[in-house]
Amino acid sequence: MTAEADVLLVEDDEAVRLGVGQALELAGIDHAAAGSAEEALGSLRGQGPAVMITDVRLPGQDGLALMKAALALDPALPVVLITGHGDVGMAVAAMRSGAYDFIEKPFASERLVATVQRALEKRRLSREVATLRKEIRDRDGIDAVMLGQSPAMESVKRILAQVADTSADVLVLGETGTGKEVVARCLHQFSARRSKPFVAINCAALPETVFESEVFGHESGAFTGAVKPRIGKLEHASGGTLFLDEVESMPLHLQAKLLRALQERSLERLGSNRLVPVDLRVVAATKEDLGELVRQGRFREDFYYRLNVVLVQLPPLRDRREDIPLLFEHFLVQAAARHGRPLPVLSSEQRGRLQAYGWPGNVRELKNFAERFVLGVPGGGPDLNDGAAISPPSAPDDASLADQVEGFERSLIIAQLRAQKGNVPAAAEALSLPKKTLYDKLSRLGIQPGNFR
Repeated sequence: MTAEADVLLVEDDEAVRLGVGQALELAGIDHAAAGSAEEALGSLRGQGPAVMITDVRLPGQDGLALMKAALALDPALPVVLITGHGDVGMAVAAMRSGAYDFIEKPFASERLVATVQRALEKRRLSREVATLRKEIRDRDGIDAVMLGQSPAMESVKRILAQVADTSADVLVLGETGTGKEVVARCLHQFSARRSKPFVAINCAALPETVFESEVFGHESGAFTGAVKPRIGKLEHASGGTLFLDEVESMPLHLQAKLLRALQERSLERLGSNRLVPVDLRVVAATKEDLGELVRQGRFREDFYYRLNVVLVQLPPLRDRREDIPLLFEHFLVQAAARHGRPLPVLSSEQRGRLQAYGWPGNVRELKNFAERFVLGVPGGGPDLNDGAAISPPSAPDDASLADQVEGFERSLIIAQLRAQKGNVPAAAEALSLPKKTLYDKLSRLGIQPGNFR
């Protein structure tokens, strides 16, 4: 038995062992063979097989005892039993004890191969899910908040790590749903200000008529109805972080008022002449290019440069497709726990559809889709049930179909190589490809696995 073998075949009849082995080889399935349970047990320790096929009738220890011992070593191991006619009842009982399936003699090699391929897919999925969950569980620091391994997200995390524990103001640019507030909270959480307030202002939702009172506060009698003093949001955020969401929507005259307070780090409550110092870290978020708005006269230039000390640009989900499985698994775990529902396991085809879909609503849309998927209710996103058409990955308008297919194929292969740390056999298993086929594709596409270790 070798570490690369996918299947361990346990059969004492040499002719049957040879025939089954040839059928597996023709299907491109690596296998190793053993003639007894005792011989097979030595192969199950350490880097064992993905699937085991065993005859029920074996010399010495029988196949059922072997299955029990194998499952004790590896509870997730799919075991396929080969049974004679008189053993069917026994095999059915064995399935209740953990066997994956049974095949009655005589059997067609096609049936055996199909059963093994399904078992391999089940095993691959369970290993992939276990890996994803371990990655999520083992993450700490910024990695635990900002999920993703794509180059674009690694770049974002490097910037956050460099500036989180400083007082530098940050401007976050990204499409709707890319996680701008998550970045702001991450900066606050991993700074020395974490014990102080995180105060968010939605600039698009705050009416102009109450802006000054809400932001700067007021003294009693400052205006009709101001019966007692009120601390504004800037003063409340002192010592902590002020988050200005959708800052591009703030009217120009209000920008001027806020600019002075942020520039001087002090404010006057309405109805007061006394300056109140504030110690703020400002994180502003926008879905529009503020530099372009400045050129159009729709945003103050001085306010723009006040906010834009450190720029963090969040990529849309369509530009970080390799992160989708990890994110989706994370959201599935959260939704299943929140609603008390079983945790779904996706097939390779379903994961492919998730990665191929355009996700115009970005991470927020993906999260909502995961919640609906756990609840089993329809609505938006890719069709994971009947294979309905989905939007393809973005490509240049003049790209041929062959170029688009090759580009998508390249992105999926690179995503798996990165996830598997350059391990080609593991990537081949995750992609449900024979290793030789994957090596051929790597050569044709000019991809070097060593770049991902």
